[in-house]
Amino acid sequence: MIVDAGLLAQYVVIALAVLVSAGFVARRQFPGTVRRLRIAIAVPMVRDGRPRWLRELGRRIAPPGREFEDACGGCNSCGPSKR
Repeated sequence: MIVDAGLLAQYVVIALAVLVSAGFVARRQFPGTVRRLRIAIAVPMVRDGRPRWLRELGRRIAPPGREFEDACGGCNSCGPSKR
């Protein structure tokens, strides 16, 4: 079966849109899970002995450090409560 180039391009665009949408929903609805997943992916990449480019990629994938541990543990954008 031969797929037309235009049809293949449509499939690629739709697949990218679905992946971006799923990533957005995952970040908004499951921030803790996404954070743990990013850590699980990044830790093996930043170990000593890995190529420099792989360590840099791992640092980009790794989530930023948590500033407020006593906060809700979600998106880390709420900060401490102001009283």
